[in-house]
Amino acid sequence: MDHFLYKGGILHAEDVPLPEIAAAVGTPAYVYSAATLLRHYRLFDEALAPLPHLVCYAVKAASNVAILKLLGDAGAGMDVVSEGEYRRARAAGVPGDRIVFSGVGKTRAEMRHVLEGGVRQINLESEPEMRLLSEVATSLGVEVPVTVRVNPDVDARTHEKIATGRSDNKFGIPISKARAVYAEIAALPGLRVVGIDVHIGSQLTDLEPFRLAYRKVADLTETLRADGHTIERLDLGGGLGIPYARSNLAPPLPSDYGALIAEEVGHLGCEIEIEPGRLIAGNAGILMASTVFVKEGEGRDFLIVDAAMNDLIRPAMYGAHHDIVPVREAAPGAEMRPFDIVGPVCESGDTFAKGRDMVPLSEGELIAFRSAGAYGAVMASEYNSRPLVPEVLVQGDQYAVIRPRPTFDEMISRDTIPQWLHDA
Repeated sequence: MDHFLYKGGILHAEDVPLPEIAAAVGTPAYVYSAATLLRHYRLFDEALAPLPHLVCYAVKAASNVAILKLLGDAGAGMDVVSEGEYRRARAAGVPGDRIVFSGVGKTRAEMRHVLEGGVRQINLESEPEMRLLSEVATSLGVEVPVTVRVNPDVDARTHEKIATGRSDNKFGIPISKARAVYAEIAALPGLRVVGIDVHIGSQLTDLEPFRLAYRKVADLTETLRADGHTIERLDLGGGLGIPYARSNLAPPLPSDYGALIAEEVGHLGCEIEIEPGRLIAGNAGILMASTVFVKEGEGRDFLIVDAAMNDLIRPAMYGAHHDIVPVREAAPGAEMRPFDIVGPVCESGDTFAKGRDMVPLSEGELIAFRSAGAYGAVMASEYNSRPLVPEVLVQGDQYAVIRPRPTFDEMISRDTIPQWLHDA
């Protein structure tokens, strides 16, 4: 469910008509619904209510500080994968004891920063990383809670670029090596084992891969406890998918996911951490764009819009689907025609959809890319020297620009010409 609905024939974000936002900030623009963000966070929180738990929002999905503050004020923790994301979470007012630091390539400087600022735990992903963290923690005279991300070699049945739990993925250590790795950590100064971490991928639409992974984690918990390690937290990652196409069957509900967690690991007495991102933010945001014009080709017509692959890269990168709808609702029985919906970037890959049935649109008419709240704005770039897309947060009948569109002068002024070129 989301809060982007037609009212009086006009698509609204909660109680704000999208044309009002377009008139104020221009297009393309990302628009988020606060009500949807909070609703989705609370669904996870309620799903885990029978167990001690912390829902840590995956900051990489949508990292605007206003979104982080909205969720943090509601009680969410944060899962971060860089110093920049950690700084965003702290700027949003999230305390360090609700921030989990993940990621496969943490640097010495990043480790030092989060240890000095406070962190709930660090999820380790390799032997070299744990030795480096021990060195940094010892130099600061602190002891850091850690888990180890184990790779359970489970096929998440998702796109290969967002699968993370197979043996050929770069993440974590093989679960077969876990006992030896935990034994080494126990001997390293500055590190305190508190649990196990696992994450098998993103956009999962079936619970069975979770079940297989969590059973392996449950067995490992018993084994490590028998070896003398304290396992009091299980970080079970995120990855639950969303229905990008309204015509598709809906993925499992957070309540089903919570029931599976209770069934597979609830008997262990551990605090449960999960790290959803896409399901919290995905349907909570749309990308609004304007029609530039329709171009008639041989055998196909192109609907050219002012949004491009640099604004929303998922279709070009993953072949991802987004429902695309007119902001002004089509009349019942209106004629639909197939269009290739494309942007202005100088790449053939700048294609959002091929042969998509749409009502014919005129210059300036607005469209909305649904389910664009996750991995949309955060993956945007300035390719073709196109300024970054602004972000707008709606709450009820009010809205605010939470990241303005930079001007061309602001974008270009970040470049500097070396003096030796001035002197030439």
